[in-house]
Amino acid sequence: MLTRLAWLALEVKYLEPARTFYEETLEMAVRDDRAKTTARSDDAGDGPSEVALAAGDTDLVLRRPTGVPRGGLHTHFALSVPADEYDDWWDRLEKRGYDLEEAQFGPASSLYLYDPDGNCVELGQRDVEGPGIDGLFEVVLEVEDLERAETFYADLGFETVDAGDDRTRVRMDGPMALELWEPHLGIADARGGVHVDLGFETSEPTAALEGVSDRVARVDEVTDERVVLRDPDSHVLTFATNP
Repeated sequence: MLTRLAWLALEVKYLEPARTFYEETLEMAVRDDRAKTTARSDDAGDGPSEVALAAGDTDLVLRRPTGVPRGGLHTHFALSVPADEYDDWWDRLEKRGYDLEEAQFGPASSLYLYDPDGNCVELGQRDVEGPGIDGLFEVVLEVEDLERAETFYADLGFETVDAGDDRTRVRMDGPMALELWEPHLGIADARGGVHVDLGFETSEPTAALEGVSDRVARVDEVTDERVVLRDPDSHVLTFATNP
């Protein structure tokens, strides 16, 4: 039903330090002016309040809190790097003074660090071409009621593949891996994001809405090409034919 993660938006207090971290430290390219999320004027009129960077075919949007949707706070998400570049990334970030943590998932390793706004960024070994960051493969949402959230996303086509022993989290597969966490600290003391803004590509936006319409917190926009809604935990979801 949902075929691609088009964007993940993060709230940043100051745009330039955040942009520097992702553009220079993580070497992510800024999308060109045709990207719908590239830049907008803020309320004070002192320059752009939003920028989108390329994570493969997904936009990572950095957004100052000048309007709604605001973007996620303390969001944990994972970016794909080619497996054979992983050690170089570790060495490079360690030399820059970042306090890194590491976790092993079968044959794949992931490193964890924090951006200037307290988001926990994971760089994970994946079968991608690169060079550098080439995809966004996981997002973690904080939810109040795990069963309610799991059912909601299952009806959007996500499939549960793993659950924590204490039932404070589930992992679901879909256009990307979606982790739903009741409030707790994960690896590297990561937390699930609150009021996260996610955009998805789909051929039938209104059909996706119909499957969950009885449980949404609010519907903000409905057309044949685009639906914007709030899930039961007030995360903002957009379904669009051409996001």
